[in-house]
Amino acid sequence: MMHHADGGGRITGTKDENDDPIWFAEQCLSNALRLETYRADAEKVGDTELADLFGKAQSDSTKGAELAEGLLARRLGAR
Repeated sequence: MMHHADGGGRITGTKDENDDPIWFAEQCLSNALRLETYRADAEKVGDTELADLFGKAQSDSTKGAELAEGLLARRLGAR
């Protein structure tokens, strides 16, 4: 199906102010998933020090995603 752009449908190239926090939240969640794998691998070999490091980093990544999601919820709720 083809769509023809009218006066309001042009692509301007400007980005939405929420693009960056959305990207940030996605990256944080992706990182948290990767760190879970690393943490589990460290636990399998008995390296508790490394497992703790990855667990703390995973927690920080999850917190970053939660902060970005909270900001987005406030901004979108205010519209």
